[in-house]
Amino acid sequence: MDTAVTTTADLDLIQRIIPHRYPFLLIDKVRDIVINESCVGIKCVTFNEPQFQGHFPGMPIFPGVMIIEAMAQTSGILVGLSMGLVDKSSKVFFMGVDGVKFRRKVVPGDVLELHVKALRGGGRVWKFEGRAMVEGDLACEATFMAMFDVPKA
Repeated sequence: MDTAVTTTADLDLIQRIIPHRYPFLLIDKVRDIVINESCVGIKCVTFNEPQFQGHFPGMPIFPGVMIIEAMAQTSGILVGLSMGLVDKSSKVFFMGVDGVKFRRKVVPGDVLELHVKALRGGGRVWKFEGRAMVEGDLACEATFMAMFDVPKA
């Protein structure tokens, strides 16, 4: 796969890069991929997701920690394509999350756009700036770091 020209990732490609699966795969597709720089993940929030049974009955709100996780999964796709990790069974581990701010509720029917930008990367440890948007409104922002564990060939 020539990742230099890859600008989108569908669900199949996402699953070939990151190990997450239902019910914890939180992105549906990734678009506007600029290798080593940035991309936008898409999460369609639906009422039938398991977290809404308890968060909160009668007032479903997508959990903030899951928004941050969705940003992290989006960044995993950026790194996976940037480092040629498609089909490599790599793992991603959070190392830190800073400056988190939640600005609006995310509810069923919303489409989350997860804008991630690489601030530092190229090796195993990457730092990102993330913004989760709904219809142009900022829902969440954070900076975060992750380590990528790439198996030896």
